[in-house]
Amino acid sequence: MDKEVGVTVSTLSHYEGLSLPSYATNGSSGMDLLAAIDEPVCLLPGKKVLIPTGICVAIPAGFELQIRPRSGLAIKHGVTVINAPGTIDSDYRGEIKVGLINLGQEYFEIKRGMRIAQAVLSRVYRVMWQEAEELSRTDRGSGGFGHTGL
Repeated sequence: MDKEVGVTVSTLSHYEGLSLPSYATNGSSGMDLLAAIDEPVCLLPGKKVLIPTGICVAIPAGFELQIRPRSGLAIKHGVTVINAPGTIDSDYRGEIKVGLINLGQEYFEIKRGMRIAQAVLSRVYRVMWQEAEELSRTDRGSGGFGHTGL
């Protein structure tokens, strides 16, 4: 990886014994977040739950930490991040918690240390609005929501 950004992390007491988020491979964009729970949580179909990760971070200014679903959980079990992607802002210092929803047909059990989501550090640019009477023209124009067909 050609760019690394230092991010300060602290762990809470319920994180004890778990490892810090890490990249599964050299080419991974996201780090796996683990469930820092004491007892298994049964996530019924159609239900949602907020799972603690036991970590707090200090994201540098100009960045965000995006919380995204794990593809295996989503495809195999229908379990996904309800507000995907979730955003951890650079000025937030509380515990990272992951909102999961079960869109599958069967209950899903979340256990301590289970990889429940992934975190991706992303650059953020601040918008400086520039009002105009008219926008520049493009071939697409204002077409949206399937205007190019299926």
